[in-house]
Amino acid sequence: MLLMVLAVASALGAKAQVLRDADFNAIGRISPNGLVRDANAHTLGSFEPDGAVKDKAGTVVGRIQRLEIFDTDGKRVGYINTDGTVRNGESNELGSINISDGKVTDAEHRVLGYARGIRVDWIACYFFFDFFKKN
Repeated sequence: MLLMVLAVASALGAKAQVLRDADFNAIGRISPNGLVRDANAHTLGSFEPDGAVKDKAGTVVGRIQRLEIFDTDGKRVGYINTDGTVRNGESNELGSINISDGKVTDAEHRVLGYARGIRVDWIACYFFFDFFKKN
């Protein structure tokens, strides 16, 4: 099921999908080619086809492989379960991504934001891991 969701999200066309905060304000966009921008269209980083996650300087800051997220040392720092639950490297729940409505919540079920039509692993990297710090 999750693979089907990923395929559909990837096939939504060339339009960038909006990331929203808990108040539903636009906070950024992720394009189908993996480019991540903030609300002012400044580049924050990118998701590369080979799984590399790059910051705005083009430096690899992590990697995604089969819904697992790794740091630059190859240590698994998180993963996504098929139900949308996001966990850290020690299997502690960080939050979840509701695949049907795009709601992103923390471990206490507080809404962090919304993201629809975007790959769940990209959403997890944006909301739960510090790969796109706004320096």
